[in-house]
Amino acid sequence: MARSGVQYEDVQRAIDALLQRQEAPSVQKVREVLGTGSFTTISDHLREWRARREANRDLPPSQALPEALQNAMSELWAAAQESANQALSHYREEADRRVAEAQEMAAQARREAEDAAQRESALAGQLQQAQARLETLGALASRHESERDQAREAERRLGKEREEWKTEVTRLRGELEAREASHQQALTEQAERHRQRLAQEEQRHEAAESRLMAQLDEARQQRQTEDKQHRERQQRLETRLSRLDSQLEEQRRLAADAEKARLEARQQADESERQRHAEAEARRTGEERLEALLEARQSENAALKGQLEVLQGQLAVLQARLAEGSLPPFVY
Repeated sequence: MARSGVQYEDVQRAIDALLQRQEAPSVQKVREVLGTGSFTTISDHLREWRARREANRDLPPSQALPEALQNAMSELWAAAQESANQALSHYREEADRRVAEAQEMAAQARREAEDAAQRESALAGQLQQAQARLETLGALASRHESERDQAREAERRLGKEREEWKTEVTRLRGELEAREASHQQALTEQAERHRQRLAQEEQRHEAAESRLMAQLDEARQQRQTEDKQHRERQQRLETRLSRLDSQLEEQRRLAADAEKARLEARQQADESERQRHAEAEARRTGEERLEALLEARQSENAALKGQLEVLQGQLAVLQARLAEGSLPPFVY
């Protein structure tokens, strides 16, 4: 039974108005004329109107418009097909453009990572040369070298985690592209099913139209669920990045402690070796070079952190563009 609110007479008047404008009556168009009413109620009244029209088909018609009405329906169907094809072409071009942008950003990130690895390799070679020249510093200097090796090992682990994070970002980008392609395919399939239903008789067409609306609502809910899952994954990545920043700060602290120990060792070495001025001068020269290398290493660490922040910003921009490009529902 139809719910109260919109009466059969209201729906009949709306149908008469549509027929006078040479437009085929449908649930959506009747509701636009009325400006109110649920789709279920209007669909029930529209079904009753068709049943009455079928029962009175043998009676003389009050208005001779069947041929004009059929022509109008054909023109509307052709216009709807053209509009749907144009919309699908636009969505496909937009998806291709976004995929190209994502691939370009991924390539840029890989190039930056390769440059950073080359600089790190060159710096490691320079540090090894400095270590060879400072082997004569004694027991205190040896302890300093051991602490610095520990700091280097910790930094290597941090670099490994950074590479794992970059791999995770690449995987997430792949998932975003796959989901976008799957969503586009689902919309294409839904449009195809809709065109097939429009070729059937009017009564079955209205039932199929109601089912299609329910499917579109389900697709929107699924898209919202996927967006929520993606935001949760993004939050986990941000938490992991924060943890990596904390570990980097800890490595800086360890490096500062090692630098302090090195300075203390140098002071003690200067006091014990004052009589050997030439040798002490050579050690100070080596220590100054090591200090410059350590400062350069700290600068490299800061640059790497900046690159991580840039990658995070690029990922956020990609997510925002995908969110802004959410597909609008079909208009019937």
